[in-house]
Amino acid sequence: MSALRGLRDLVFVLLATMTVLFFLLRLTGDPAVVLAGDGASPAQVEAIRAEYGFDEPLLVQYAVYAGKLLTLDFGTSLADGTPALEKALISFPATLFLAVMALSVNLLISLPAGLWLGQARSGIARRTVRGIITVMQGFPGFVIALLMINAFAVGLEWLPTVGFGGPATWILPTLSVVSFLAPKLIRVIEANTYAALTSNYVRTAKASGAPDNVILWRHVAPNALLGAIALVGAEFAFMLTGLVVIETIFAWPGIGWLLVQSTLSLDFPVVQAVVFLMVVGVFATNALAEHLQAALDPRIGNARGAD
Repeated sequence: MSALRGLRDLVFVLLATMTVLFFLLRLTGDPAVVLAGDGASPAQVEAIRAEYGFDEPLLVQYAVYAGKLLTLDFGTSLADGTPALEKALISFPATLFLAVMALSVNLLISLPAGLWLGQARSGIARRTVRGIITVMQGFPGFVIALLMINAFAVGLEWLPTVGFGGPATWILPTLSVVSFLAPKLIRVIEANTYAALTSNYVRTAKASGAPDNVILWRHVAPNALLGAIALVGAEFAFMLTGLVVIETIFAWPGIGWLLVQSTLSLDFPVVQAVVFLMVVGVFATNALAEHLQAALDPRIGNARGAD
């Protein structure tokens, strides 16, 4: 039943999103004018409108669009004639790769940092780290990206600034994404760690003589990370849709960069295909996070089963 409800919800979200997107795109401009180019006559522009069906009434255009959407036919790119969904699918792995890289580095940084902050006594080191995290929370990711480009690419000339050519080109985009995701995850893991350290099962482990490191990594860390699964899933879903600025800054050939280029050129079919992939990716990520959390925490699984 839960799978059927999930499928029903996905269909509803897709229908609502793609419908709103269709009408919003028609407010941005006339693709026929862009395709015709500068100096085109009104007759040439009208001919292009007729060729692509833009001369039909808006509701007729929507009916055709909705019918094709049922078969995942988004049409062809107005820019180069490539099938729109194929063009989006070609760009999606680059975004997925960046998201996985950023998620991995985020966990490698946030888990030990959050565990340390949650168990550390108040002192200069703890206050300094917390102050840095607070400051980083106030910086948008694109600001960090520009600062790192200025420092490591322009100033020191250690790293390239654009492209998807190899490990050296992965560093700045990954760190830029991590810079605005890690502070929140560190805070959540810190709070979960503090709560776990004051729980009965940790007191029992301490009373039985278990070493502090064993208690921290065997009992505290899994529970601290379990409480952060929902946030990790939300951050990963965000990366599948919210890396538009980062991908544009670094000319990263993902769906965010493709979305910007297609929007600027009024390439409606490609924009619609990209947004479709984003919605499906976000929905699948959130569903996976929910099922993983339910599988690891019987209390959540039982509560959802009762629903």
